[in-house]
Amino acid sequence: MLKQLRKNHISILTEAKDWRFAIESSGQLLVKSGAVTEQYVESMVASVEENGPYIVIAPGIAIAHARPNKSVKENALALAILKEPVAFHSKENDPVDLVFSFSAIGDESHLKMIEQLSIFLMKEEQVNELRNASTIEDAYQIILKGSEGNE
Repeated sequence: MLKQLRKNHISILTEAKDWRFAIESSGQLLVKSGAVTEQYVESMVASVEENGPYIVIAPGIAIAHARPNKSVKENALALAILKEPVAFHSKENDPVDLVFSFSAIGDESHLKMIEQLSIFLMKEEQVNELRNASTIEDAYQIILKGSEGNE
């Protein structure tokens, strides 16, 4: 599923004034490609407003998502690499500079996406390479290489 990441679902040096804008920036990559509607991005933000910063899963890394619903058109993954990290109010893992967003049509693909992304993110060297990617192509290749064998 990580191989579903498209180059147009990656942005680097993204400016975000706060965690809401960071989620919206990553989510808009999915909207622009038609993977989700604006409603899905609103649901991702609302989920954090209601449940706190549970999406911040490791130092500097957030995985924004919402429950599968009718605003999801396809399984997809996006990444915004922030120019400057922002606070998500996570005591253990702030500030965040890598904001993944994903959409999943059903519960099974939702869980599979989280699992595969978690496996990728457990490799500190890959995560550091991603943080230092200077181009969208570099970030794309790091994720493709790092997801080999995770399918």
